[in-house]
Amino acid sequence: MLEKHQTSNIQHPTSNLKPQTILVTGGAGFIGSHLVDRLVELGFKVVVIDNLSTGRKELVNKKASFYKVDICSPKISKIFKKERPQTVFHLAAQVDIRKSLDNPDWDARINIMGSLNVLKNFLHFLPVEITDSKFIFFSTGGAIYGEADVIPTPETSPERPIAPCVVAKLAVEKYLDYYREVYQVPSISLRYSNVYGPRQGISAEAGVISVFFKKMLAGEQPTIIGDGTQTRDFIYIDDAIDAAILALKKDKTGIFNIGTGVETSINSLFDKIKKLTRIDVAKIYVPEKRGEVGRVALDYSKAKRELEFEPKYSLDEGLEKTLKWYLEKTK
Repeated sequence: MLEKHQTSNIQHPTSNLKPQTILVTGGAGFIGSHLVDRLVELGFKVVVIDNLSTGRKELVNKKASFYKVDICSPKISKIFKKERPQTVFHLAAQVDIRKSLDNPDWDARINIMGSLNVLKNFLHFLPVEITDSKFIFFSTGGAIYGEADVIPTPETSPERPIAPCVVAKLAVEKYLDYYREVYQVPSISLRYSNVYGPRQGISAEAGVISVFFKKMLAGEQPTIIGDGTQTRDFIYIDDAIDAAILALKKDKTGIFNIGTGVETSINSLFDKIKKLTRIDVAKIYVPEKRGEVGRVALDYSKAKRELEFEPKYSLDEGLEKTLKWYLEKTK
């Protein structure tokens, strides 16, 4: 029997968001830390799980409770039993395409079995009726559709993942379908395009925008993978977090693309960042790598219609804000 939720004294500036405890896996990462900040601002009690393999403890909001633990660990049961979150934002993942290609079984252990560990504990320790809870999964957009037939690509397009870490994202989405159908657990999968902005790293799984900015500002030579004609749909971090909050706020389930619908080639992106930084650097190309998709742009009309999501920042505006952050950070 599920326990009834005890009344909280937390107050919200947003009237239709109920006071509750929210758990964020991967909350010490680029996107996760921004999400935690927003949830704290909204007045929620926030709990963060992160093993710090790529995240950084200093990015975690001081008002959030933090647990350094891997999502595959049985120790997370104690955290769920103690904190009893009503909502989970699941971001923790192994997202390096190259590593997943080299070691798919290791990738599956983290991305599939780890996700199931989180999901099963969430269901087991729910403090409220299931209909008052929600599991929000951060999936992937362009990579899940592969070489799409339609650009911008809608959710109805066939999934054609060509890397194990993307196959794992799709598998988790299917498990969420199962739990929603059999156990009536409300869940949303947000298929994000390429998120960028302040705090993003330059490790292998990080975005090309942060790599270009950091290399150019450091006086180093950035390289372009392939011929640079491949396109991506870049969405600024504030817009990405807006979508996540709307997923929490709205009484909706299922799969939603979150992007801008705009294609930008890597060559064009390079030129934009070169112009912004005012650094004269040549384009240097390196061979294309396995697992890369040629064209990406997401049709977000379903999210616009059902979640009332609309990106606020153009790529030029987002790049300017990102550059400002990098310059302030290096003062």
